[in-house]
Amino acid sequence: MKVMDKVALSSRKKLPRAQTEREILQSLDHPFLPTLYSHFETDSFSCLVMEFCPGGDLHALRQRQPGKHFPEHAARFYVAEVLLALEYLHMLGIIYRDLKPENVLVREDGHIMLSDFDLSLRCTVSPTLVNSSNSDGNLSKKNPSFCVQPACIEPSCVIQPSCIQPSCFGPRFFSSKSKKEKKSKAKNETYTHGNGLPEIIVEPTNARSMSFVGTHEYLAPEIIKGEGHGSAVDWWTFGIFLYELLFGKTPFKGSGNRATLFNVVGQPLRFPDYPTVSFAARDLIRGLLVKEPQHRLAYRRGATEIKQHPFFQSVNWALIRCASPPDVPRPFVMDIPTVAVAAPPAPPATKAENAPGIDVKPSGNYLEIDFF
Repeated sequence: MKVMDKVALSSRKKLPRAQTEREILQSLDHPFLPTLYSHFETDSFSCLVMEFCPGGDLHALRQRQPGKHFPEHAARFYVAEVLLALEYLHMLGIIYRDLKPENVLVREDGHIMLSDFDLSLRCTVSPTLVNSSNSDGNLSKKNPSFCVQPACIEPSCVIQPSCIQPSCFGPRFFSSKSKKEKKSKAKNETYTHGNGLPEIIVEPTNARSMSFVGTHEYLAPEIIKGEGHGSAVDWWTFGIFLYELLFGKTPFKGSGNRATLFNVVGQPLRFPDYPTVSFAARDLIRGLLVKEPQHRLAYRRGATEIKQHPFFQSVNWALIRCASPPDVPRPFVMDIPTVAVAAPPAPPATKAENAPGIDVKPSGNYLEIDFF
């Protein structure tokens, strides 16, 4: 249950955000997103009742890993499911804007659930049907399997009934190419989806917001510079998220919040020498952490472009819910005492709690900011 103090929300002018979060939760129907069972209000509180995730969050789970970072296969599992959740949200016109390990919960079966939508932005989105081999909007007129009407080759077009031709989805029976040529072509198209089928792009590329929202270590450069931002901020945070799972830290963290913001805008991306990760993982992170959003991976095509990256070569997207999670929580058993005993007051923090190697976070690992 998420319990929100209405007086505190009102004093910070966040009641509309609480309302937006509830409306978003009511619209969701996805295996990696929460199910809102009920919501109710009292004079003082607003409550959202969702499914319980006994595995805690990915920040706590990462802290329990050797070296406080996930092995690459585990990181791939978690980011793949988060990617599908973000893809679904963008399809609904929802820009998440608050991805971080604390907001990724682990269900009882080991799969994830993306939580907390109070910083999300709602916008409109127009699905676009494009040729997968020319996904920037310039369809090839030499390929007869696709509609090449002018309205269909505009990057911002809405799907037209006349664009969906039977030949787009049927096999190519009449081909003069030899079997060897076909096999060679199939190998070259393993990660490009250029197999004669169109792609549906659901990225809300026209969304714009001037709000300064997010978490310092995860803020995209365009938010910090106040240039206005759109859905590309989710792909920046996705890159930071993957970096943290693999290396146990975020790439631009400074000595303080101000230093962190300066590093995000001005410092180049660097990878530590340890732990060792694959070239594909580094390449994906480099593509996502491009400071200019218009050059960032997935800026136009969204999750479709990321799913085709070699880092996800081993992921079966259609059967990902059947994949074995890297960690399954122990069954949760609630211990209900027969006699209620008042808990003693919490002792003051000791030096040991602030010792190196112990991540003390009384209200989360990061400071959330929300300025208007």
